[in-house]
Amino acid sequence: MPTCNHCGAHVSERFARVFADADGEIHACVSCSANAGIAEVSRERGRGTRVRSD
Repeated sequence: MPTCNHCGAHVSERFARVFADADGEIHACVSCSANAGIAEVSRERGRGTRVRSD
């Protein structure tokens, strides 16, 4: 079962297909990110940049 690289939580195969990067890494999930911002947080964490906290 896939896991989030940021918090270690298990995620579904379907979640992994949608939000994993090109290397299959999952940088954000519903356990460690707001639902509305998962894609943005995942991209930012994957780049190693800081996410704004507006």
